[in-house]
Amino acid sequence: MKLIFLHGLPGVGKLTVARELARLAGYKLFHNHLTVDLVGSVFEFGSAPFVELREQTWLAVFRRAAEEGLPGLVFTFVFERTVRDEFIGRVLGEVESRGGEVLFAELTCRRDVLEGRLTDASRAQFGKLRSVEFLDELVSGGRIYRPGALPRPNFVLDTTELGPAEAAERIAEHYGLASGG
Repeated sequence: MKLIFLHGLPGVGKLTVARELARLAGYKLFHNHLTVDLVGSVFEFGSAPFVELREQTWLAVFRRAAEEGLPGLVFTFVFERTVRDEFIGRVLGEVESRGGEVLFAELTCRRDVLEGRLTDASRAQFGKLRSVEFLDELVSGGRIYRPGALPRPNFVLDTTELGPAEAAERIAEHYGLASGG
């Protein structure tokens, strides 16, 4: 199984690109916010039970997808401080120990485009962050960050001038993902 670990700041286009990439490659989409919403419906965001159950859920899905022989999974993610430091190592362990591969792709975009995307009404559907000011506060306070280094090559793609389909095609091309898996 190939796990496409799609990450970046809120509003860069992770979910819209992930949908296209999953369709293009014939992979399943694992939208991170669904886990956050599930666990957050019971436990406060950032609390110990929230952090533990969220991570357990993510890892259980990765493990089971690899065990079941899914060809691939596209996962959307934001690096933020409630994610434990060892999470990436655990992801790699779960997937690679079952013969899979984790492929990192980071989406970025120009600041003015990010601001426009953040305030788009479509983000309300998943209760996503929609405030430029709050994002700035999270980033300046170190709560949302870009890791200095990832344990694998990290394909970085600027989505400023790209539509979701074109961005997905570039990721698929970079990682040699054949259409339909």
